Amino acid sequence: MAARRVGGGSWQRVLSLSRRCCVLGGRCSSSSTALGKTTDNAEVAQEEIVLPRRKTWDKLAVLQTLASTVKRDPTAAHYMFPDDPYLMPKNAANFRLFALSKESGKNAAKFIIQQFPQYFDKISVEPDVTCFMPEILTPQIEGVSEEALKERIRLRRVKESVDLFDQLVQAGTPVPLETTNSLLDLLCFYGDGESTQEKEEEAKPEEAKEDLEEPGVNASEKKAPKRQFRRGFQSSGPRWRENNNAERIFKVMPERNAHSYCTMIRGMVKHGAFVKAYDMYIDLLNERHKADVHTFNALIAAVPRLKDRFSERWELAKDFLNHMAQQEVQPNLLTFNAVLKTLRRCGGIGRSMSLLVIKEMEALDIEPSLATYEHLLFMFYRGVELHPSGIISEVLDDVENRSFTPQDPDDANFFNTAMQACCDLKDISLAYRLNKAMEKGDNWKFLNMERLNIYWSKFFSLLCMMEQIDVVLKWYKEMSCSLFYPNPKNILELLQALDAANHLERIPSVWEDIKQMGFHRRPELLEELLSLMSREQHPDEIQQAFAKCAEDIKAVHEQSGREQVQLQWTSSTVGCIALLFARAGRTQDAWNMMERFQQINRIPTDQVLDGFWNCAKQTNCPDEAIKLVKLAASLGLPASHRLKSRTEEEFELSEKQKKTLESIQSGSDSDSDSDSDRE
Repeated sequence: MAARRVGGGSWQRVLSLSRRCCVLGGRCSSSSTALGKTTDNAEVAQEEIVLPRRKTWDKLAVLQTLASTVKRDPTAAHYMFPDDPYLMPKNAANFRLFALSKESGKNAAKFIIQQFPQYFDKISVEPDVTCFMPEILTPQIEGVSEEALKERIRLRRVKESVDLFDQLVQAGTPVPLETTNSLLDLLCFYGDGESTQEKEEEAKPEEAKEDLEEPGVNASEKKAPKRQFRRGFQSSGPRWRENNNAERIFKVMPERNAHSYCTMIRGMVKHGAFVKAYDMYIDLLNERHKADVHTFNALIAAVPRLKDRFSERWELAKDFLNHMAQQEVQPNLLTFNAVLKTLRRCGGIGRSMSLLVIKEMEALDIEPSLATYEHLLFMFYRGVELHPSGIISEVLDDVENRSFTPQDPDDANFFNTAMQACCDLKDISLAYRLNKAMEKGDNWKFLNMERLNIYWSKFFSLLCMMEQIDVVLKWYKEMSCSLFYPNPKNILELLQALDAANHLERIPSVWEDIKQMGFHRRPELLEELLSLMSREQHPDEIQQAFAKCAEDIKAVHEQSGREQVQLQWTSSTVGCIALLFARAGRTQDAWNMMERFQQINRIPTDQVLDGFWNCAKQTNCPDEAIKLVKLAASLGLPASHRLKSRTEEEFELSEKQKKTLESIQSGSDSDSDSDSDRE
């Protein structure tokens, strides 16, 4: 490698920098001392060029550098969706449906490859990436042997592993303790149930057998109840059955070690057998074995299911911690998180003891994770009495300066819990700090799209409540349908923010977003929109835009189809639409809506009648005012007499119009006439 010629001035700067680094570092390497070597010849000053040591870069360094130069496109959907307007979700329900559909397609492709690997033997990839290749999930070892049992356990075939173990025991073949413990690990992980692959394999022959047994029954009628039962069973999760295979194998084991007991305890806790897990722990102590830290973590997490009173829960948790100290088991981060999670269900005792737990973590030099802070915020900010914002401020002081890595399954709940605390405190500055911490490093990875949508929904609610309308609209434009999908509650909050800031001219653009998101058939949104648009008079341009929105809402109410339930007209909806049409100069459309009151057997409010009469006054149309008086009188409204008097006083009427107005019998007159007739 040819050395480059460097000028004297540059080398002087390098030399001074290297000397400065030596002073700061406290030592100087041999290579840096060679940098200042010169020959004795004063005429020829030859300096030796020493190349720096090679720096090992991360494999993703180039991609990370390129990614830092690109900003997020606020108009684009999530990267998992194709760049096609028909395949981009418009709301949270569409997002969930599209995401599940795509994941289902991946799972279907994996299933085909796993079930029929013989058809995919021509796959050649260069370079050969093992993790991208189809996994071999079919057993390769035949016969009854320990190696075959190990292979079934590795392939997570629960039923086949149990059958093979029983065959080995019946044949008198001793099974080593290590292999038996591996089988217990498999059984306790799945709760003595079946793995996903085995369920899929057994589902097809069972359904085929049912079809053969009852050929005369309609398939949809027969399978619907069974499908509903399966869905309910899966939602509840696998439970620990009495005398299952794990317990049976544990009882017949000729020898048991601490691993055997710990596996059973953790499996029982995972699948809901908390009392049995505690009894198994007592047996472990009686056999003079020691539990590992993961077993203690599971037992501490099960404390709220073992005791009912808050004080008893805390005492039992302390007993487990004392046992750890006696057995010289070093607690880890998950241990303290389990303690804090238990304290969440200990009421006031939990709040008072949680800070002591944090101090104990500091004493053991254990850094808190996001789950640690999440448990802390849950205890102090989830309740009727909110505590001051000092604790959450201290939490954010640490969180906003760190880039976290996943260490606890509950880490993903921190940002939503913290944002909920900010909303309860109504502190927008804390919310901004939290959002900055979420965007730092890889912290955003803790939020999947569902959690991210909840997070931004809470943040947007707080923005609508506390921020200026220009800031709210800026965040709405950048976040909507990109970072999160607003729900109807968020749209209502946005409309209320526009109302509070007196920016109702933005309502037509919000209505376009409502239609795009598929919320145009939500009655609460339609009522709020019409109420805001018809509350007061606006300039003509805005009134024309409002009338266009009213026309769209009228069309939504008139839509009918097999899959859509027709929206019911209400008196407020009809009145607001009529008033918006009248203010926009669309008189015939307004009268069509006013006549709908009689069709739906509803009564217009005085506000609608007065607003409609004022429109007739502004346009100087006495015929419209007389027609309104007729309508009010036909409906028997008391306001008809007042409208009749105002029409006579404020309009210049012709003789024909006066006679027509005098012939109209007001609501009060008709009521008095009917009373006299009854007498």
